[in-house]
Amino acid sequence: MEHQAILALAVFLLTYAMIIAEKVHRTIVAMLGGLLVVVLGIVDVESAITHHIDFNTLGLLIGMMIIVGVTAKTGLFSYIAIVAAKKAKGEPIRILVALAVVTAVASAFLDNVTTVLLIVPVTFSITRQLRVNPFPFLFTQILASNIGGTATLIGDPPNIMIGSAVKELTFMAFIDNMAPIVIVIMAVHIPLFVLLFRKKLRTSEEYKRGIMEMNERELISDRPMLRKCLIILGLTIAGFFLHQSLHVESSVVALTGAFLLLLLAGEHAMEEAFTRVEWTTIFFFVGLFTLVGSLVDTGIISDLAVKAIDLTGGNLTATAMLILWMSAIASAFMDNIPFVATMIPLIQEMGNMGIDNLQPLWWSLALGACLGGNGTLIGASANLITAGLAAKEGHPITFIKFLKYAFPLMLLSIMISSVYVYLRYLL
Repeated sequence: MEHQAILALAVFLLTYAMIIAEKVHRTIVAMLGGLLVVVLGIVDVESAITHHIDFNTLGLLIGMMIIVGVTAKTGLFSYIAIVAAKKAKGEPIRILVALAVVTAVASAFLDNVTTVLLIVPVTFSITRQLRVNPFPFLFTQILASNIGGTATLIGDPPNIMIGSAVKELTFMAFIDNMAPIVIVIMAVHIPLFVLLFRKKLRTSEEYKRGIMEMNERELISDRPMLRKCLIILGLTIAGFFLHQSLHVESSVVALTGAFLLLLLAGEHAMEEAFTRVEWTTIFFFVGLFTLVGSLVDTGIISDLAVKAIDLTGGNLTATAMLILWMSAIASAFMDNIPFVATMIPLIQEMGNMGIDNLQPLWWSLALGACLGGNGTLIGASANLITAGLAAKEGHPITFIKFLKYAFPLMLLSIMISSVYVYLRYLL
């Protein structure tokens, strides 16, 4: 077993290092790492499929990707962004705030990666019209997407993973525990966004008029389909609120909504919807779950749990703060998904070692991982996707420029979260 534990740890660390280095696509690296631990006999195929690969997380992601993919084709999200810009009277700084709020709310109910994919192209359209630098808009949208995504079970992949692993952390539990602090953090950040960028966002009255003259109604390309999408989206979100009382997994709710929508959309929409599913993300999860499973099966996770409890003396407050800050700093410098995949069995093991109340630890992990992703350009998938879209438009976002603005704001959000976790769960 010791020989297998060393092998499992070596494969895990090598895979992690390659994911951070970003020389090869992370999905290829994660899948090869997962397959390697199976080939080496550290994890058998049956154990990987039945115990380690979390099909609830995968089903929830696929279902929501299909629903959002079909809905996006109707032009709904472009319509919302242009309406927000017109409500702001074409004023760049007001538009920045309006789009940040839209991004945060959308990220809570779609997921932050999907939200930036929908909002960023519209943002470029608006900034071209106003002749202003798009960086302040893109920066605030990245932060807003990660903050807003923290509020719900479906908003950010780490939350999906935590909710799937811990059955009592339902959709309503996430809203009850995460939404209040997310509202506070957004309320603190918005004036700071204005303070940071107000001098850089100036435009002429003529360009503002151009925004006011845009016809958002023309962006809705298929009204009958839009009505169907809104009905299904509404029913799906209602299903998330009720899934515990209905005794139905959140993945079943999402997949039911997705396939009902495909039934209404017709066969022609199905193939396109499946091409819009981010299969690279899905297979990244599959490889990662198998890889982390090797650490569970060889006892490495339980050894780490013992060391963490020794470090904090089993004190719940110290353990929660350790998890919150460690998650935030780690998630700033590496993708938060593999980090959370490693932390979930670690916290579960702490529960087997005498820490009775794990709730503060789960909420600390969710806050640290989701908000910590704002620290650097590589901290979360939404950051990297936005940077990729910006580079294509000829406005590259450098690692250092993003870090200069983002890291202090991330630390501020974790300080606020520390006070919240202490007052709500530990006092």
